[in-house]
Amino acid sequence: MDDGPEQKPLDEIELEHTILKLLPPVHFDLIISHNPRGEYTRHVRHEETGKSVIKLWHADKINASELWTFAYEDGGRKYYPRPLENSSYFQILTEQIWLKKYSIITETYGFEKESFEAKTTPKAEAFLQFTNPCDADKWLNNGGVLP
Repeated sequence: MDDGPEQKPLDEIELEHTILKLLPPVHFDLIISHNPRGEYTRHVRHEETGKSVIKLWHADKINASELWTFAYEDGGRKYYPRPLENSSYFQILTEQIWLKKYSIITETYGFEKESFEAKTTPKAEAFLQFTNPCDADKWLNNGGVLP
């Protein structure tokens, strides 16, 4: 899928079909997905993907015990994305784990060390955790405010 800055919205049904084609029809203990509010301001593809995963889980088309979405914000692009310390899960990474993550961004994915992706490799992880698809759907339909 197009991941550039000038993303055009995808057809919602087509995106859901694509996600279902990519996932095997098995039970997952945990699914980690993008946040429907994006990990940073206006990353359309992250927003669409997060929304679709929640909707598919709520419709019982994805079978999982838990769903976690990334929990970051960037103050409306005023600064690099920061993990939300008051999220369901917040963990400062050890240096060794951060270096491995940075290596994945720069060596595996091939982003330059001066790229946005490399510069924003977080030193902590934050997630919203959902164990009930109805709670995730309520959160989604409530504008990202936890009930």
